[in-house]
Amino acid sequence: MKSFRRLCILVITVFLLLMVVLNLFLVGAKDSSEGIYRVEAKRLADEIVKTGNYDLEKYPHITGVFNSDDGELYISDEHYLIIEAGGMMYRVEYMIGNGHHSIAAINCVFGALFLLMTGFLYYIWRTIIVPFGRLNDVPQELARGNLSVPIPEEKSRFFGKFTWGVNLLRESIEDSRKKEITMQREKKLLLLSLSHDIKTPLSAIKLGAKALARGLYKDEEKRRAAAESINIRADEIECLVSEITKAASEDFMSFEVTQGEAFLSAVIAKIDARYTPQLAISGTEFAIQKYDDCILSCDPDRLAECLQNLIENAMKYGDGRRIEISFDKMDGCELITVSNTGCTLEAKELPQIFESFHRGNNADKVQGNGLGLFICKRLMGLMHGEIFADIRDKCFYITLVVKMA
Repeated sequence: MKSFRRLCILVITVFLLLMVVLNLFLVGAKDSSEGIYRVEAKRLADEIVKTGNYDLEKYPHITGVFNSDDGELYISDEHYLIIEAGGMMYRVEYMIGNGHHSIAAINCVFGALFLLMTGFLYYIWRTIIVPFGRLNDVPQELARGNLSVPIPEEKSRFFGKFTWGVNLLRESIEDSRKKEITMQREKKLLLLSLSHDIKTPLSAIKLGAKALARGLYKDEEKRRAAAESINIRADEIECLVSEITKAASEDFMSFEVTQGEAFLSAVIAKIDARYTPQLAISGTEFAIQKYDDCILSCDPDRLAECLQNLIENAMKYGDGRRIEISFDKMDGCELITVSNTGCTLEAKELPQIFESFHRGNNADKVQGNGLGLFICKRLMGLMHGEIFADIRDKCFYITLVVKMA
């Protein structure tokens, strides 16, 4: 805000200085122009002396010339001066320029511009700078985890949608945190319960094993029964361990899809606008093949998210030469394929690339968490679509299958 105030003061100061300089220039120009009639009167006198006559058209500031024969030489309602030429006296009437009126008109225009400029600066201050200043601390508070930070409502068309979006973001973060806490609590209770349940069969196994080790069972039938009991308890532990493994491998992310309809061109235009400038800077050829526009049955935001994940992967794991988006139609579905050159992934790893936290053998030097394709798989499933990958001629192809409406 202080910077904007300084900028306003600077702009107003420069504007006022320009007004002062222009007024000084106009006053000087007016004085010089209003003295021209004297020069023209002198030239007129010289012409009369030389030729005995004069041509009034040569003197634009002189409106009339009268000599002493006309009578009442010094009586006139116009501006005039008396000159002597060839032994006679002449009354030379002249026109004075409207310099004062011009300066006043220009100053009126400048005054109107000044009011317009100050009004515009005040409008920017009230509708943009002040609302933005009220939101300055919100991102920092959200980053610190303070989800109860108040977000002021703004009705202006500049920040109304922005504050609404920030508020939605805060609510989404808060909701995600609550879900995560609930999930962690449930998993912790489950693990504690399973851990407790493991202790009972484990104790039985230990007692049976000690009895067998010490030879307490002399009868062969009792030793066999003890061994079978240990086996049964081991099976119980195995079942409990399977439940723990299942609980640990359950979905740790929640996905929400709003199924609707969207034009393919709208989704592709969003991708084109985001990645064409970025890839041009890095020198990567980015090609979007021609396609027939159609209406897709999907969540357009989630579909765009899937395409973004695929292109980000192509940028990270490709050789940076070429990334391409191609299209095809099959059985009432639109096939959108993202391909990149320089694939180093082994074909045997294709079945695992859609698993959570899985990273291929080509990801050693690339940062990531192995969730991009897992997220795409889940989102496409929720949109009743599919995703599959292939490797051909050292190029990686991954295709989204989207149903058409």
